[in-house]
Amino acid sequence: MPKGVRDFGPEEMARRNFIFDTIREVFRTFGFMPLETPAMEKLDVLTGKYGDEGDQLLFRILNSGQYLKSVDASDLSDGESAVTPKIAEKGLKYDLTVPFARFTVLNQHAISFPFKRYQIQPVWRADRPQRGRYREFYQCDADVVGTNSLACEAEIILMIQKVFVKLGITDYSIKINHRKLLSAITAEIGASGKESAFCTAIDKLDKIGRDKVFDEMHRQEISTASTEKLVPFMELRGSNREKVSALNDMLGVEGKPVLDEILRVLSLAETAGADPELVELDLTLARGLSYYTGTIFEVKVNNVSIGSVSGGGRYDDLTGVFGLPDISGVGFSFGVDRIYDVMNELGLFPDDTQVFSTVLVVAFDDQSWEYGWQALAGIREAGIQGEIYPEVAKPKKMFAYADKKNIPYTLIIGESERVNNTYTLKDMRSGDQTELSLEKVLEVLNTGQ
Repeated sequence: MPKGVRDFGPEEMARRNFIFDTIREVFRTFGFMPLETPAMEKLDVLTGKYGDEGDQLLFRILNSGQYLKSVDASDLSDGESAVTPKIAEKGLKYDLTVPFARFTVLNQHAISFPFKRYQIQPVWRADRPQRGRYREFYQCDADVVGTNSLACEAEIILMIQKVFVKLGITDYSIKINHRKLLSAITAEIGASGKESAFCTAIDKLDKIGRDKVFDEMHRQEISTASTEKLVPFMELRGSNREKVSALNDMLGVEGKPVLDEILRVLSLAETAGADPELVELDLTLARGLSYYTGTIFEVKVNNVSIGSVSGGGRYDDLTGVFGLPDISGVGFSFGVDRIYDVMNELGLFPDDTQVFSTVLVVAFDDQSWEYGWQALAGIREAGIQGEIYPEVAKPKKMFAYADKKNIPYTLIIGESERVNNTYTLKDMRSGDQTELSLEKVLEVLNTGQ
């Protein structure tokens, strides 16, 4: 198996589906509609949207057939940049946002704006595999395009908090910043024109530390004098409102519009019921993707070994590169694989995610086995998950099967039950068993008591 990809067994899939179902339920509660896009896109759709580092992580797909037929010796001597366009025209999608922008443009006359959609699909990145970072992984995206309203940013904060309440994750921080605020800081420290290099470097602060971030900035011709002026911004502390007040003094009139926008997002979210204590203005948050233009988000769970588990932001003209200019959008994504690792590390998965059947029908003879099918039909008709052991076997073997599958009940049928038109229901957790009519069996199975 290639590195960075994984198989998922039944137990893992049950837990993953618990996460998927929770996120999907919240997305639908907020009025988002489902969408899917293909695993592959044309490379010209994908390239140039993620920054230079992101483009390097695209999985390129070789053209079908004789993919080398258009390559000559001069191309080989010119290197990768000359060869790649001739042998690979497609790539696996790097994220869900760019394909969504492409879909929006192609279907602009068939959809209503603002357009709210969610996607739950895998994406691929040619990254170096490590804990919490895979080459194939799932994203759960929710985006709105066709409106500049800051209510969308506020709802992102709300959705993140509602999902985490349902998942049982309580100790986390929703970090927010604004790309225009980063641009204002870049100008204030005397590094105008270096915004891209500045954002790429500062976004790595929590991974490589301040000294190495400054080293990277210096390599990108951001002066030592500029990085020294950056220190007070990096050391800014206090509540969100205290930080905004200090930034108003540090940036003056240039920074006021964007700081007012940040305060508006925070105020709207709090008015709608978000917990303000879980939201933090973080000036070192940059989000490396180059298409972000406004508010940006990142979520980190505290006291775990995993990095960010969610992120996103505002993009003002991503659809413009596909021929539909001036359509603003904003969205975010949950990283399911990282959320899984966090919940696993914290022991947050409910026990019932491992229950695939509520009851196993166990028969002690052939006639009872036939009789058991009638009971099983009634169990399934009542919407209860059930199965029958596929043959008459020794009781120890059948009960061991129920134990191994975490089936909480067995429905035991022998000659006595068959004659009395009853069933013996055994609670596999306590060992208690009672002879009951099918009606009473269904009542117990439905209530779990």
